[in-house]
Amino acid sequence: MSQRDTLVHLFAGGCGGTVGAILTCPLEVVKTRLQSSSVTLYISEVHLNTVNGASVNRVTRVSPGPLHCLKMILQKEGPRSLFRGLGPNLVGVAPSRAIYFAAYSNCKEKLNNIFNPDSTQVHMISAGVAGFTAITMTNPIWLVKTRLQLDARNRGEKRMSAFECVRKVYRSDGIKGFYRGMSASYAGISETVIHFVIYESIKRKLLEHKIASAMDNEDESAKEASDFVGMMMAAATSKTCATSIAYPHEVVRTRLREEGTKYRSFFQTLSLLVREEGYGSLYRGLTTHLVRQIPNTAIMMSTYEVVVYLLDG
Repeated sequence: MSQRDTLVHLFAGGCGGTVGAILTCPLEVVKTRLQSSSVTLYISEVHLNTVNGASVNRVTRVSPGPLHCLKMILQKEGPRSLFRGLGPNLVGVAPSRAIYFAAYSNCKEKLNNIFNPDSTQVHMISAGVAGFTAITMTNPIWLVKTRLQLDARNRGEKRMSAFECVRKVYRSDGIKGFYRGMSASYAGISETVIHFVIYESIKRKLLEHKIASAMDNEDESAKEASDFVGMMMAAATSKTCATSIAYPHEVVRTRLREEGTKYRSFFQTLSLLVREEGYGSLYRGLTTHLVRQIPNTAIMMSTYEVVVYLLDG
């Protein structure tokens, strides 16, 4: 792969990630709140009558649904809070996606010379290497983003800035504090691998169908437009499958990134979640995540493919 090709994939990946992050930020905030341990602090009081007629309150912890969480954020914090963490997200998503797609494309090209070209093995290894590279280089940005999204402040209260968050993390935990949750992100590489294997498989089928029907369709522009729609559908389908399988790592990662958390490592957090909150806690926020991630991935992948297509001429 030439230097120009690498730059094309870097730019295309950055464009795709940026567009998707802006359009789906509110859903990202709701999802992060639902994944956190602080969401259980939504309290409901149940009034009971004792035998002698006296009234007592029984306080129970409940986990709100996505719509209730969205309503509480709007009521207590205002609409601006739905875009908490967007700054670090925009700072991080472009280099993260750029690094990912450049590493994926480079690795795939090299492996195509070793294994059967565009085989499942090539796509799995390429996705794994790309995920590991992007996670290692950008984890501090995502930690700051998560902390900002979990920073609930009432209307009118001064909000913590990204720079204040960086100083706070450094004072409390030092440099290593910026790499909290990275073990869960590494576990999440499995989601990336599954996603790209399915995506490449569907894309290959669409290409085969395009070649087979080329002689019957002379309208080249309409055919190319339908190609990008097909890529969006392929991205949405593959991401839905991958996310549903590997979602628990998302919850574990959010818990590890919380401030002053009792969670220390991936497996310790996983065990503690199941023991204290049940298996259902591993899938908290999944609906919101899917509602956000499916269009986000479709937008990101189609933008990436369009930019590569335009720049490659």
